[in-house]
Amino acid sequence: MSPRKIIIDTDPGQDDAVAVLLALASPEEIDVLGITAVAGNVPLPLTQKNARIICELAGKTDTKVFSGCDAPLSRKLVTAEHVHGKTGLDGPTLPDPKMPLQDQHAVDFIIDTLRAEEAGTVTLCPLGPLTNIATAFNKAPDIVEKVQEIVLMGGAYFEVGNITPAAEFNIYVDPEAAEVVFKSGVPIVVMPLDVTHKALVTKPRNNAFRAIGSKVGLATAEMTDFFERFDKEKYGSAGAPLHDPCVTAYLIKPDLFSGRHINVEIETQSDLTLGMTVADWWRVTDRPANALFIGDIDADGFFSLLTERLARL
Repeated sequence: MSPRKIIIDTDPGQDDAVAVLLALASPEEIDVLGITAVAGNVPLPLTQKNARIICELAGKTDTKVFSGCDAPLSRKLVTAEHVHGKTGLDGPTLPDPKMPLQDQHAVDFIIDTLRAEEAGTVTLCPLGPLTNIATAFNKAPDIVEKVQEIVLMGGAYFEVGNITPAAEFNIYVDPEAAEVVFKSGVPIVVMPLDVTHKALVTKPRNNAFRAIGSKVGLATAEMTDFFERFDKEKYGSAGAPLHDPCVTAYLIKPDLFSGRHINVEIETQSDLTLGMTVADWWRVTDRPANALFIGDIDADGFFSLLTERLARL
């Protein structure tokens, strides 16, 4: 089979960086048409810079990186330096990028790409707030039916929230954008906290990254060394959850994951539960299913895949 054409929409973030590295290391399965940056974990000037840093770390300087929306559709930006550090990629020491940022706005790149490609051949892979995707859908409704699938990291059900008691960060930052995406009718696969918190970088797994012996292996180990301090303190977990690489791993080996087709609605009104993904896991309503909500992962298989692919770079 020919590789799957994707656009990665991201706000790097250490786990975003590992997701991008995994995609760039897997050309047999994944054809990265471009990377679009959005404000999220850190402000846009840093996310677009970090995306280019990661491409250069991977040795993939021909990858096109586009700068997108610098704020949510209708809210003030909330960021997560308390998790990712002031740069978003705290941990390793990585040089400033030399590769250029593309002149075109990320939203226009998404629109033009979907219009140019054959319908049903491009998958959108959002790893951060859904602002760029929703803006593209609102600006060019004709592209919605051309999207093959959206595979995203966001939301939660049993695990509930990591930025508020009810909401996961990516959805909380721009709930109105998430509502646009989840109501679009595009097939959606969701990697919620329920599954990503099972993809933990334990010490042996991090040692395996370091043992690769390359710049990529060392940087990945150093990123997760930094990243895990927050989660160990907050959750008492054995290591850092690699949220976003679950998206790219799903594209490569979907049989590592299992879930249910259910209805997911986004709360946009309540101060108490703003940004909550109201996931009808038990199908107690008659609302039609609009997403494959992933609930479990073969974590050993996931880390075997990740380590093997990172060793290619």
